[in-house]
This record gives sequence, C-alpha cells and structure tokens, in this order.
Amino acid sequence: MKVLSYKDWRYFDAVITKAKAACINSEITYTDYFVVDNKMVEIGFGAKREQKDYKFTRYACYLIAQNANPRLKIVALAQTYFAVQTRKQEKFK
Repeated sequence: MKVLSYKDWRYFDAVITKAKAACINSEITYTDYFVVDNKMVEIGFGAKREQKDYKFTRYACYLIAQNANPRLKIVALAQTYFAVQTRKQEKFK
C-alpha cells in the first residue's frame, strides 16, 4: 500500500479486490497468490485487534499494479516495469 503511494486502506483494498477478480475471471485460484496473514495490532490502552495483512506473490503484485491508479507516479512506474519485463521474456522465446 505504502509502496504504491496509497494513503487510505479502503482505496488499496479496492485495488486488491479488482486484482482478485482478475484471477477469478481467469479461473485461477487467487488464494495461491494473495495470502492473508492477519496480525494483531495495538489500538491503545493495551488493547489489541486483528488487522488484515497480505503476502503477495510476484503475480499478485503484477495484477495489483495493473489495477491501481496510474495517476500515481509510482504506479505508472510499476506498470512500466511489468510491461518491460514481460516484453523481455517474449523476446527470448
């Protein structure tokens, strides 16, 4: 989330949801690529609550970058990175 310059979880969570939908619509099991790794965080006065956290594979990162807001410079750079890497792989085949 922070790497792609998202400041609000709800906006980034929407990007993750769209990326998961891409997996589902491609008949790929998204849980293999978007691993939920919940963690406990302190919320004050010693109280804790569970917070959703993810571990992403490279493929999940690709889908997230493609579904993120390209007006954010870092997102545009990530999209370009994945496009260039894909092109490099195509050239070698």
